[in-house]
Amino acid sequence: MAEEFVEGNFLGLPSKPGNADVVILQVPYELTTSYGQGTAQGPAACITASGQVELFDPILGEDLPAGYNIHTAPEWNGEGNTLEQQLANISNYLAKWNNGTTFPVILGGEHGILPPIIKSLTNHPAIDGDYSKLNIVQIDAHADLREELDGEPFSHACAASRAMDYGLKHLYQIGIRAFSKEEYERINTDEKITTFFAADILRNNAKWQKCLDALRAIEGPVHLTIDIDGLDGSIVPSTGTPVPGGLNFWQAVEIIEALFSAPNAKIISMDVNEIVPQKDTPLTQFTAAMLATKGIVNHINKRKSNRW
Repeated sequence: MAEEFVEGNFLGLPSKPGNADVVILQVPYELTTSYGQGTAQGPAACITASGQVELFDPILGEDLPAGYNIHTAPEWNGEGNTLEQQLANISNYLAKWNNGTTFPVILGGEHGILPPIIKSLTNHPAIDGDYSKLNIVQIDAHADLREELDGEPFSHACAASRAMDYGLKHLYQIGIRAFSKEEYERINTDEKITTFFAADILRNNAKWQKCLDALRAIEGPVHLTIDIDGLDGSIVPSTGTPVPGGLNFWQAVEIIEALFSAPNAKIISMDVNEIVPQKDTPLTQFTAAMLATKGIVNHINKRKSNRW
C-alpha cells in the first residue's frame, strides 16, 4: 500500500510516532556568501523538489521508507543577532538528533554550516568528545581551507579549515578545482588531508578508482558533506559559486555507495549544501534531493544488512 503523500515533508513521506530512523533537518543559513545569493531558500526548495523523486531504489528493492521512519523536522529558526550566535544556534538545533540511532540529513544553506554541524556531534556516541575519531568526506568544487575571507574566519570559504580546527582524524576532499595558493600548499603538507582534484580523477580512471578505494578503506565515524557545486554546472547550474568541470551525477552516487560500503566506517550524518532554487527549472534542487535520497537509501541498506 502506497504511503500517504504529505506536502512539506521530504519525499512527501509522513512521519510516524516514535523515534526517527532518519531525520531531515533544514538549515536556511546565509550570512557569508561571496558570489551568488539564494542559499537561504535552498532547503525548502529541495523539500518541494523531493516530492517528485521516485521512492523505489533497486538497492533496497522496495519503496522508501522501506519500513523505517523518515521524519522531516521543523526548520532551524534563524535566531541569533550575530554570526557567532547563529552558528551556536545551528549547533543546538542539530545536537539533539545526534543520538547514535537517528541518521541526520541536513539541507543547507551555505557551506558555512559545516563547522556548527561538526560541533553538534560532540556528544554523539561514536565521537564522545574525541574528534580525533572523526573523518569528513567533502564533495566540493572549492577546497574551503582558507583561514579567512574578507576578514571573516567563519566564511563559507573557510568551512573545511574551521572543521579541521576540531582536531579531526582525516579530511577527504573530492572534486576540488578552485583553490588559492595558501590552500594548495596546505593540501600538499597536511598529513590529515587527502584531496582528489577534479582534473585528476576525471581524466585518469586509475586515479578515480584510487579515490573510491580510499573511501572504502576509511575506518571510524564519518560525516559526509556535499557542496552541490562539486557536481558539474550542467546539472546544478544555480548554486552559489558555480565552477565548470565537476563530477557527474553517477560519480557522486558512486562516491556515496563506496563510502557506505566501507566495512570499517560508520557514516553518522550527512549534509547537502549550497542549494539555490532555480527559476526556470527545478534541476538544481531536484539533483540535491536525489543526492540526499541516495544517502538515505544507502544508510537504510546498511542498517538492513546488519552491518551497523
